[in-house]
Amino acid sequence: MRVPTPSPPPLATPGGIALSDSEKVEALADNLETQFQPVTDRSVPAVIEMVDVALRSYFLNPVSEPMLTNSEEFQEAIRGLKFSKAPGPNSIPKRAFLHLLQRAVSLLVQIFNAILLTHHFPTPWKHARVISILKPGKDPALPSSYWPISLLVTIGKLFEKILLARILHEVSESGLMRGEQFGFRPRHSTSLQPSRLVERITRNFGEKRLTCAVFLDVAKAFDTVWIDGLLHKPTLLNVPSYIAHTISSYLRSRAFEVSFHSATSSRRDTRAGVAQGRLISPVLFSLYINDMPLPSHHVELALYADDTAIIATSRKPTLLVIYLESYLNDLQRWLSDWRITINVPKSTAIIFARAGWRFIQPRPVTLFGEPIQWVDTIRYLEVTLDKRLS
Repeated sequence: MRVPTPSPPPLATPGGIALSDSEKVEALADNLETQFQPVTDRSVPAVIEMVDVALRSYFLNPVSEPMLTNSEEFQEAIRGLKFSKAPGPNSIPKRAFLHLLQRAVSLLVQIFNAILLTHHFPTPWKHARVISILKPGKDPALPSSYWPISLLVTIGKLFEKILLARILHEVSESGLMRGEQFGFRPRHSTSLQPSRLVERITRNFGEKRLTCAVFLDVAKAFDTVWIDGLLHKPTLLNVPSYIAHTISSYLRSRAFEVSFHSATSSRRDTRAGVAQGRLISPVLFSLYINDMPLPSHHVELALYADDTAIIATSRKPTLLVIYLESYLNDLQRWLSDWRITINVPKSTAIIFARAGWRFIQPRPVTLFGEPIQWVDTIRYLEVTLDKRLS
């Protein structure tokens, strides 16, 4: 027996208190619509103009021949679906795709190949039905306290798998991704990046060196990505143009509506972002930040999609701050150029040192003029590390 979803309490909105289900879904949709907007502060007009001119020129050029799909790849994509998850807006159960007749499979393969040839991602597949889940420990009366869970048309998710395979093939074969980026790459598991960090700290312990790491909190990383800026990055990496054109169609003109009980909000446009929960979103975000400034001799990076750690090594705490701030100054300019916001109060810094080592903790590292808080324990990619590595 299915347990009914409990109704949230009245929601506080700028226009008053939302009481009915229809008022609540509009309040939740209003909150999401404000999230899916490009960052406007610290933007550099010259960069925006450069990207606009470059994209207009790029999309006028001839398009490369696509790598088409076939029945075997399509059926492999079906087997990779998560059947326990809820169906999308058309309510077709995912398991239904396991029982498609060969004729239906052949027709869908033709549709997918037509998309690859025309670079047009169908508009109905861009429409998400959003349900809201209360975040642990958050005030249920605030619309911002709810996680948006996007339910998408299954056939669109199957095509995403096909497109993702082609993006990852280019990333792997052409070596497009920088070495520090471990997110969603073959043979680069989530646990490997923390292991790399621990290995660096342990080696520094053996050499009687301190390790300082700054962990940046990227504000609404996936939700606020500047779409034109993102589309510009694959063109710089010489990704096959049919992929760039298809990604452009995939990202533009997306929309969502929030559902709750019997109520559904009005449809809203998504003006920015790569959308949480989309199959190709983490890889697109990784490509977006792929040209992050290179670190100096004393600094290295540990990246996993939007999880960013900046690591410095020295025997002197004061030099750690100098090395880190030198890199963060370069990073600030890059962040401004590409309209990425860092939540500095939620970012943290930690110095790793063996038990018994004595040193005076230096002044805080700063980013955009704000101090980053020193902490004794951090959590990075589901691994908790303390300053003694104990």
